[in-house]
Amino acid sequence: MLIRSPIVCVLGHVDHGKTSILDSIRGSRVAAKEAGGITQMIGASYITKKDIEALAADLEGKLSFNLKIPGLLFIDTPGHEAFTNMRDRGGSIADIAILVVDIAQGFQPQTVESLKILKQYKTPFVVAANKIDLITGWKEQGTRSFLNSISKQPPHVVQRFEEKIYSLMGKLSEYGFDCERFDRVSDFRKQVAIIPVSAKTKEGLSELLMLIAGLSQKFLENKLEINENGAGKGSIIEVKEEKGLGPVIDVILYDGVFKKGDEVVFLTVNGVKTTKIRGIFVPNIKGGKEKYEQLDLIAAAAGVRLLAPGVEEAIAGSPIETVGAQKDEIKKFENLYKEMLFTKSDTGVVVKTDSLGSLEALMRLLKDAGIPVKSAGIGKITKKDVLEAQVVASENRYLGAVLGFNVYAMEDAQQEAQNKKIPIIISDIIYKTLENYQEWVASAKEESKKSAWAKLPWPAEVIILPGCCFRMCKPAIFGVKVLRGSLKSGVRLMNKNGDVVGELREMQHEKKKIEKAERGSEIALSCDSLVLGKDAKENDILYTYMTKDELDAWSKNINELNSEERELLEEIRKIITKAVW
Repeated sequence: MLIRSPIVCVLGHVDHGKTSILDSIRGSRVAAKEAGGITQMIGASYITKKDIEALAADLEGKLSFNLKIPGLLFIDTPGHEAFTNMRDRGGSIADIAILVVDIAQGFQPQTVESLKILKQYKTPFVVAANKIDLITGWKEQGTRSFLNSISKQPPHVVQRFEEKIYSLMGKLSEYGFDCERFDRVSDFRKQVAIIPVSAKTKEGLSELLMLIAGLSQKFLENKLEINENGAGKGSIIEVKEEKGLGPVIDVILYDGVFKKGDEVVFLTVNGVKTTKIRGIFVPNIKGGKEKYEQLDLIAAAAGVRLLAPGVEEAIAGSPIETVGAQKDEIKKFENLYKEMLFTKSDTGVVVKTDSLGSLEALMRLLKDAGIPVKSAGIGKITKKDVLEAQVVASENRYLGAVLGFNVYAMEDAQQEAQNKKIPIIISDIIYKTLENYQEWVASAKEESKKSAWAKLPWPAEVIILPGCCFRMCKPAIFGVKVLRGSLKSGVRLMNKNGDVVGELREMQHEKKKIEKAERGSEIALSCDSLVLGKDAKENDILYTYMTKDELDAWSKNINELNSEERELLEEIRKIITKAVW
């Protein structure tokens, strides 16, 4: 058995420094003899054990680990991809994670989203508290060690720094995580280590790399054991067209070996497919004109590009494995495909994303928000998706939408959506897709409400205020308070027996004419055909009168009313029905 390199995923909010931290490690090679070089792989970056130890030289023995792992493989995929790409159903390709948080800005929406992912998959992680160099008064010390740097900072700067760390600890504890600054952690199994870093000055990179490497080795050793001759297992990161080669797939190999000529099994939208590997490619780091180097085999953990017939149909984010003599893997993949129910319910939004990982992440967000999904798939948005949303919209306008993440809508789909007024909502940030949809729903409801106001009498219940009868008739003028619903000009008013007592001509509030009055408003009315003292008197309750057609119209637009208005509408219906019969 061999020990493979742990697979590390970097998560965090936009602009908190995820990419900057990797770039900082990448750029720390000042001279050829100095450590810190990251080897670019397909969909990943690799740093060797030798380079980790050299980068950690600044620690001067403060952190002591006898490293056995060959290195660290940092995957370049977004957090939601790394954690929902499947090893087995629901598994993750990441062994350990770094959650990057801007020490000044603290928690942001994607920070919370990342924590939820980490908690769901029970993935060990450390927190990189980035941008310590922006703390007022912080002075760069020319070291890659945080411990060396903090020991040389003025006391008032240390105090400001500690306040930021305690604030971060408090926020993490709100989400159920016991945490501590890494050098004060008493039990790494129970506490999350916070490592202060600066991607800009490189302070803290020594501790970050050594802790990730050491924790992976200590707590994940069994998980990191691989059979050097074992079947290759990986996750498909991306499906693309490579000039001169044709369709290829980028894969993170996390177990075993891929060999040229191996039969592999993978998932497509239309089911399970097998093919044979014709080429294995990695970036050429030896120099020369060739961009890629072709290998006969490659062992985990690695990022690799595979050339094989039919891979253009592969689903990004799904697993890929070599097929053994008994072909048991094919059966396993058939069961996986059955579990991937792309059609979800009888009604709901239509969802399309670029990969299975992002699809599952978005589906989870929609589920948490209580939004049903009619169908979900991978790939560009088509005319068929829009037509499916249109069918839903005929029953529920607010679910008749197509949501997309990291995809585009085909031209005929855009045209159909425009013609049928079906929204296509696309974003390149997972939670923004949901937020943008919710904003559209709110806007559409407001628009519908205004439209319904123009066409239908709104349900309303009013009471005639005592001492506010100003004219008995022709027209009657008196004061009322709106108890429930909303009152509109032009409606007819009825009493509790269903008798129409008058037609509302005009409303005034503080001597200004208004067209509608909301719940709680006290206003003056002028009513035709109503005689005060005969048709209605002080403290009488009056309701909006509606015809059968108007009541039926409200039944079709019931979503426009809040719960109180719905109850009132039902009362009005009963009053009118009783009066008719």
